[in-house]
Amino acid sequence: MAELDISTKNCIVEQEGTTLIVTLNRPEAKNAFSPEMLLGMYKAWRRLDEDDELMCAILTANGDTFCAGMDLKAGAEGSQRSTDEFMELMGKVPNVHWQALLRDNRPTKPLILAVEGYALAGGTEILAGTDIRVAAEDATFGVTEVARGLYPMAGSSIRLPRQIPYCLAAEIVLLGRHITAQEALDWGLVNRIVPKGETLAEAKKIAAQIGETGPLALRAITRSLREIQCDVPEPEAMLQSDELANPVFASADAKEGMRAFKEKRKANFTGT
Repeated sequence: MAELDISTKNCIVEQEGTTLIVTLNRPEAKNAFSPEMLLGMYKAWRRLDEDDELMCAILTANGDTFCAGMDLKAGAEGSQRSTDEFMELMGKVPNVHWQALLRDNRPTKPLILAVEGYALAGGTEILAGTDIRVAAEDATFGVTEVARGLYPMAGSSIRLPRQIPYCLAAEIVLLGRHITAQEALDWGLVNRIVPKGETLAEAKKIAAQIGETGPLALRAITRSLREIQCDVPEPEAMLQSDELANPVFASADAKEGMRAFKEKRKANFTGT
């Protein structure tokens, strides 16, 4: 696995085959956000979009806490300092922090989440921006901003009611209580639970399956899942879906996929 030059002190970005692995790396502060972490995440998502070799990304973390969200201690004391590179980027991309946290401009390829330990506040808000979610049996989730007099600005009050039943989403954002891994699974907030220490291995298995798919179809389906909302009338939604599907069916990859099926062999997709 090769570490990429877009890594930062608080965010390690590596490539393993067709998978980008993004690791939050500030365990001494429970992986609370820092400018260096946000910078690395932003660069990772843009690399994922731009590199045709990459099929998906895994977001994970070092240490026994996935992410505690905003660094409240630094925020209260005004002691967190941005790097020159981050401030220069903010001047060009004002919403760079929201892109890093998957609120804005999400990459058009699947994102797999691998959570060990606590994922609170922004740690759970990131979850809502991912597609397939693996949790360790000891994982704990919660959008806890309301308990601190804060608002979950990374999108939980918007996205969660679209992803799980309204009443459960309301309980998460209005009470700010901690949610066990089993509750998260039962509520449809995560896809599967695995033993502690095995989330990254499970995420890699999922990524390997994604890596066998057609890249054009993968991007189109990912866009359909994210962009065609449940409140769009079905006839209109079908038309939007057709717009995404038609270029896929006209592609060389579609022909190759059907030919490979007929010939009982593995497809050799080229992304064209």
